[in-house]
Amino acid sequence: MPRRIQILPDTVADQIAAGEVVERPASAVKELVENAIDAGATRIRIELEQGGKTRIEVSDDGCGMGREDAVLALDRHATSKIRSAADLIGVRSFGFRGEALPAIASVSRLRLATCDGEGVGTEVEVNGGRIERVADVARQRGTSVSVQSLFFNTPARRKFLRSASSESRASWEAVATIALAHPAVGIELYLDGRSRLVVPPGQALDERLDAVWGSSLARGLVPVAYAAGAFEITGFIQRPADAQPTGRRTQLFINGRPFRDNFLVRAAEAGYRSAIHPGDRPSLLLSIRAPAEDVDVNVHPAKLEVRFRDRIGVERMVEEAVRDALGKLEAAAQVGATSVEAEGGRSWAPPADAQAGDDPGFALFAPDATQSGATESAIRPEATWEPVFQLFNTYLVYQGPEGVVFVDQHSAHERVIYESVMRRLETGGLPAQRLLLPLTLDLNDEELDAVEAYAGSLERVGFEVSSFGGRTVALHAVPSPHPRFDAARCFREMIADLARGRFGGWANRLERFAATYACRAAVKGGESLDERERAALLARLFACSLPPHDVHGRATIVQLPREELERRFGRR
Repeated sequence: MPRRIQILPDTVADQIAAGEVVERPASAVKELVENAIDAGATRIRIELEQGGKTRIEVSDDGCGMGREDAVLALDRHATSKIRSAADLIGVRSFGFRGEALPAIASVSRLRLATCDGEGVGTEVEVNGGRIERVADVARQRGTSVSVQSLFFNTPARRKFLRSASSESRASWEAVATIALAHPAVGIELYLDGRSRLVVPPGQALDERLDAVWGSSLARGLVPVAYAAGAFEITGFIQRPADAQPTGRRTQLFINGRPFRDNFLVRAAEAGYRSAIHPGDRPSLLLSIRAPAEDVDVNVHPAKLEVRFRDRIGVERMVEEAVRDALGKLEAAAQVGATSVEAEGGRSWAPPADAQAGDDPGFALFAPDATQSGATESAIRPEATWEPVFQLFNTYLVYQGPEGVVFVDQHSAHERVIYESVMRRLETGGLPAQRLLLPLTLDLNDEELDAVEAYAGSLERVGFEVSSFGGRTVALHAVPSPHPRFDAARCFREMIADLARGRFGGWANRLERFAATYACRAAVKGGESLDERERAALLARLFACSLPPHDVHGRATIVQLPREELERRFGRR
């Protein structure tokens, strides 16, 4: 019987292995650039011709290699980062030569020129995996790898490469991702002789984002800085008002290594809950620092996926990190923070006695502060704020520590009521005011269905509703969130919104109801507020968890920097 099992020749085995690492020119570029970073390079230059199909060259100023290491690095299974199987857990480096090089060399014509700074350099030429020449070369400390005719000996793979422009875009994305992961490293990318990305070494991440993502997107991002135990999450996220349904960018890093994880992206989006319009997708860049033993980066051939020891805990931390960043004033303005000492020593932080548990929003404009559970000092203007003015009966304006602050009174009150309603609905019903004479309202069929569907929530928020015959309903009790509240108008508008799906997209039914109620119950633009009411609204806004955003994702606060005013008046 003829033998069916055969041992493949090394050249065929190398080409099969190369297929796992080098799918296209961008894969080779990624591997070579990561090797340069592991070699300690501070500057890396990448040149591509025809999208990398004709030539790829990566040069760096890293530690370089001596002759023995240069030749050994082209052998299969040669590596500098692993000595035993135990080293696979907690590995921190990308590779440092020796892993991708044999795979790339097996499907190309490769030339390696390197020098460790001690004596003459070494040049190695490889053709389809076979070393054909080793010679001395004059070179400064560092390494250059030139890859020509990628997949020349595997025509089936070469046939499936895309156009030069498509391959160039893929390589640009790979290099841009690495540039964001390592802002301390200077990177230059040239495509067919044209400069496509040039970033100097030693940049801050926000500067690198400006260069890679563009200033229009980068300048609208909010910094993230969050720590929980041994984990640290930093980066930038997009302001809710700037998010769009399409065109977003997402980038995740774990210990400096880019990876993909849809569940973590969804966790980040969960942090936007009640601050963004359902359907909008914010851009974000999050870098996670974690103990090496708590993450496994060797679960994907191209290291694009990772496994966490405590995945649920990491998802929760990502959500909390995003939520924490959105709760700061930077999330809605160019400058400012939630706690800054202004001139005269006056604090611009939320008052200590106006905490989130004080039930802001209900009896918000009541003359007696005890109705809201806050102390008198929490709502007296002179105790907390500089003089607050009202513009167009819609915007509250005051002087902040870094400029002029504008607050949309409707959006602010909407945020206050929403958070208060959510707290009370989760713990019990809201106080209601019984009417001497019921209010009767005529509704259409869709609105009657909405009343039936949300009967429990309506009762818990304070609306006691019953059928009055036909398409008419009667309100026997209504909530009283503030003296300006129009119960009949609020109920009618809220039911119409629920019936027509205006607040559709909310994953949580209770949140959708609370958002609808908050929008319709809040004080409207165009209503005049007295001095006491203005100060009370600001005090309760800054006691919320997300003061810069309303439930639609719009900004409640906009700050005009003092520097901008001075620039406009020619003072700088």
